[in-house]
Amino acid sequence: MSDFEPKIVAYCCNFCAFAAADLAGAMRVQYPPNVRIILLPCTGKVDAILLMKAFEDGADGVFVAGCMEGECHFVEGNLRAKKKVAYVKRLLEEVGTDPQRIEMFNLSSAMGGRFAEIVEEMTKRIKELGPVEVDGERGPEEK
Repeated sequence: MSDFEPKIVAYCCNFCAFAAADLAGAMRVQYPPNVRIILLPCTGKVDAILLMKAFEDGADGVFVAGCMEGECHFVEGNLRAKKKVAYVKRLLEEVGTDPQRIEMFNLSSAMGGRFAEIVEEMTKRIKELGPVEVDGERGPEEK
């Protein structure tokens, strides 16, 4: 399984996490190309169904990245997102999938280096877990 390259989906808030990802690029910080960023106005807009759909569509890992706790531009959006991620962790466990495949992170817009570290951390974690399998099969694009 050494050639396994995980597919990771990152739901990032516009104000902090996406700005941190943008800063990482501007700083030319190297990180694995495994992540696909989805821009959200606020992580409070992410929904459990959306997070589960990412796995159904072939993601091996998902992370939600929002503003620092207590500094959300929409007051409590990142706190709502944190609860939704915890809920999806429980759902994944119930269906027999490792809940470590999803995580919530908090960043400020000045944390470009930290964004790169998160991508590296998630890529390493998912590589160790291996691909998501549903009923013994990989995601829909592999069928």
